[in-house]
Amino acid sequence: MALGLPQVSESSHMGHPDFRVGGKIFATLGAPGPDWGMVKLTPDEQELFVQIEPEGFQPVKGGWGRQGATNVRLRSARKGTVRDALAAAWRNRAPKGLATAPTGASGRRAGASPPGPPRLRGRSRRSHRR
Repeated sequence: MALGLPQVSESSHMGHPDFRVGGKIFATLGAPGPDWGMVKLTPDEQELFVQIEPEGFQPVKGGWGRQGATNVRLRSARKGTVRDALAAAWRNRAPKGLATAPTGASGRRAGASPPGPPRLRGRSRRSHRR
């Protein structure tokens, strides 16, 4: 899924596969275990994904987690929700100019950022609290 996003490369960090845009890691596989991944979300995005799907998403322990790093339990998380989380993490790390690339023949901007998750767009942390 991650390699389907614009200008993504696969590399390795600390013995685990990772996915980068503009040289910055936005997702990894295999940590903390083989059935896990990680996405770099904002703290607000992290809170929303954990609320939407608590069996599939949980904050990384420690300081990285407080900054939005989020573990994904790959066997539990729904494919569509993982796709949304990857798109959010990609947008957080992509170079600013990538989303403003010229429009191609298809009418879609070449290299444009992927659309945001519909259920997360425009929502703040406060709008999800009861």
